[in-house]
Amino acid sequence: MKRIYGKIVFMFFASLADGLFGQSASMVERITNLPVLDRNGIKVGYEGSIDKKGKNEDWNWSLYQKEEDEWVIFDVKGAGCIYNIVQHRYLSCSNPLFRFYLDGDTLPTYSLQLSEFGEKYPFVSPIANSYIGPLDSGRGPIRVARSFIPIYYNNGCRITTDVKLEGNDREKGEGGWGHVIYHSFVCKGGMKTFVLKEELEMKQLLKRHGLMSCLSSVSMVKDSLHLCPGQKSSLFYEEGSGVISSVSLLSGMVDENFLHDLWIRISFDNHQIPDINCPVGAFFGNSLGYNDTEYLLMGVLKSGFMYNTFPMPFWKEMKLYLENRGKKTLVIDNVKVQLVDNGYNQEQCGYFRNTSYYSRKHVCATDSKIAQIRGFGKMVAAHVTCYGERPNIITCEGDVRVYIDGNRTPKVESDGSESYVCFGWGFSTPPEVHPFGGYDGLKDNPWSMTRLCINDYYPFYRGLEFNIESGEYNNQYLEHEGTIFYYGKNTPILAQTDCLDFSSELSVRQHEYTVVGKESWVQSFCGCYEGTYDKDSIFADVVYPGKNGFSEFIVRIEPDNNGVRIRRMSDQCHGRQCAEVYVDGQKVSPVWYVADSNPFKRWLDDEYEIPSSLTQGKEKLRIRICPVEVGGGVFWSEAKYTVFVYQR
Repeated sequence: MKRIYGKIVFMFFASLADGLFGQSASMVERITNLPVLDRNGIKVGYEGSIDKKGKNEDWNWSLYQKEEDEWVIFDVKGAGCIYNIVQHRYLSCSNPLFRFYLDGDTLPTYSLQLSEFGEKYPFVSPIANSYIGPLDSGRGPIRVARSFIPIYYNNGCRITTDVKLEGNDREKGEGGWGHVIYHSFVCKGGMKTFVLKEELEMKQLLKRHGLMSCLSSVSMVKDSLHLCPGQKSSLFYEEGSGVISSVSLLSGMVDENFLHDLWIRISFDNHQIPDINCPVGAFFGNSLGYNDTEYLLMGVLKSGFMYNTFPMPFWKEMKLYLENRGKKTLVIDNVKVQLVDNGYNQEQCGYFRNTSYYSRKHVCATDSKIAQIRGFGKMVAAHVTCYGERPNIITCEGDVRVYIDGNRTPKVESDGSESYVCFGWGFSTPPEVHPFGGYDGLKDNPWSMTRLCINDYYPFYRGLEFNIESGEYNNQYLEHEGTIFYYGKNTPILAQTDCLDFSSELSVRQHEYTVVGKESWVQSFCGCYEGTYDKDSIFADVVYPGKNGFSEFIVRIEPDNNGVRIRRMSDQCHGRQCAEVYVDGQKVSPVWYVADSNPFKRWLDDEYEIPSSLTQGKEKLRIRICPVEVGGGVFWSEAKYTVFVYQR
């Protein structure tokens, strides 16, 4: 029998179609709207201190020098929002000043020193803070400043620091690491470039278990469960439409074995493959259980209480099972599910899911591929546990690499596993917790980390791959396990329609490719991409249009589209590649711009979005790429263009 829940009005904003939650969106509204999927080109991006040679020297990080005392560490064009900033410095380093230039302004909108994160508006606690790591046998201490404050911009953003990031010698005051994670938008969002006061008054709200639980709800409870080895138990069945707003569990047996042996399975709407199927440790965000880890939407406490409060909508039915995969009887004091009304539009939403659980294993000389997704959705959390070959060894240096929609360049990386969860000096002082992630474990090994991607979720339209290194450059024996949580649908909405490959004379002719300019030239070379696939050598022809030059070509698309994405394979030996883009003679905004470079692993995949207003109803597009001089040179290059349409 269908239950009747207290009526809830979900705040869906007109801007949701563009993946934005509106200027007045509170954290509650952002979380409530997590199931709603973006449909037209919101992309996650990363800029950070990755060793360009693929080793572990994650310093010497700046894109270029702006002024005599300013080094640029982040530079993008167009509309977007910064969601996560992490900066690391030795305490012996001078206190760097960071400046944020928004929308082309010559004066910074915000400026603050490293020590002011958590204190100076808008980068105030609890959404921003700083952490000083341990001395750790003389390796530290180091200050880690982090922020999850949304910083919107319509016409680009540049961040600078007045202390150059270089070296790793503490005695010399060196040592700088960091990253910025952001979204880019196809259209300007009309966003104000300041943070709303409501976003900053979150200290108590961030500590609550289940933001939707403050709404009228119905509780489904099972008490005093005993699961024998191999036993499966069907706990809850709900027919009709609803939203799981909270799943919690209480047991006095919580330890590492319990968290691995007890599996939770949730199926929505008669799906043959369960949407959730993983150990409860992963589902609640801690697979070791040594200490309390109380994150915003997941947590495991030493008291035995565990919670997951991601909203989980369904429209036909919901089934929840527990299974004991261990060798001894498990005793569960209480399992509770809270349900609320479903005000979501099913066509606009994805199901809450996890990827197939990556069981504990070591893979030699390559990344552990924790998750691979095919379909359409957004990643909202990552959970990874790691075991070294023996106690008391450092196991945190492996970088996370996230690949989206078939790109061969990672769209999100990290300078070490600890940096991915926004800490900065190994896993030497567990537990370490902030609202959006952290870790538990023993000193350095083993560790279990969780990263909640709430504001900075990772949209994907064809698929997503989540990998992690074993050590500095896959040179260490480590055993990983874990899973990724996401909202998704099985069918991709980004479809490839064409590909122009400059290494194929036939492809060049078919696409009517021409390059104009006295300084244009062609080079063939063999190189690799940075990241997981840096062992794969690729030989290709590259065109460099040069100063005052341009290239032009025709590509095929589907008339019934919701916009077009063009992916470029290029040579990133030199940075600050910039070009104007014309579609059928009409200039598109913004410019196509990449500030970063890599002279060692030179192949790059980057993308440009063409809005649907220029593509709908057309079977082909004439594209003109006009390189622009920036930083004293023209460095544009092109080896291949792959064309995709967003399907309606």
